[in-house]
Amino acid sequence: MSKKIVIIPTYNEKENIEKIIKTTLALPDLFDILVVDDTSPDGTANIVSQLIADFPDRLFLEVRKVKDGLGRAYIHGFKWALHRGYDFIFEMDADFSHNPNDLPRLLQTCIDGADMAIGSRYSQGVNVVNWPMKRVLLSYFASKYVRLVTQLPIHDTTAGFVCYARKALEALNLDGIEFKGYGFQVEMKYKVWRKGLEIVEVPIIFTDRTLGESKISNSIVKEAVFGIISLRIRDILGRL
Repeated sequence: MSKKIVIIPTYNEKENIEKIIKTTLALPDLFDILVVDDTSPDGTANIVSQLIADFPDRLFLEVRKVKDGLGRAYIHGFKWALHRGYDFIFEMDADFSHNPNDLPRLLQTCIDGADMAIGSRYSQGVNVVNWPMKRVLLSYFASKYVRLVTQLPIHDTTAGFVCYARKALEALNLDGIEFKGYGFQVEMKYKVWRKGLEIVEVPIIFTDRTLGESKISNSIVKEAVFGIISLRIRDILGRL
């Protein structure tokens, strides 16, 4: 049986973390979970530590001492999972904006041959719930912008709900991933695509968080906008 793990990066997610863990571990496909916590001051890691006693073989916790971005947290988790022999490795938010019930569909897409399956908000129109229109338009046109600049054949280039087949992560130089914020999501997709690996979008409905606070900042947006141009130029010049 293939080994599957969902990586959930956290920072101040005490309102959501117990429910997202229990919902995910209750799925019949037997997903494991790795929580990568950036030393949340609200005690998120303590909640996870207590739950590990109930799920000692399926729930794991890594606490990082420095908060240096979503991308770094995921890279930490990827390396942890690869070292322990997982076949399918997932990215998922802690706040239920990504529905754990969609995990089996992403998994099946990779089992059927995809190297990367993306839970896509925009592959069939705009499937977003509870976002203000300004936020919807920003996200939608950000993906359009990225697609224009990079030529990525993907509708939801900034999506953060992803399943990687092991070989996709092994094909990349994880230490060479540069972006720390949401530009990380674009960089990963771009580099998987440039390796000639298969990426498939799986339509999902994205629901904005109801508890906790968004982690998006102006610096994250700036990195994504200007970093994408740099990424494409360096690739054209053969420096990736």
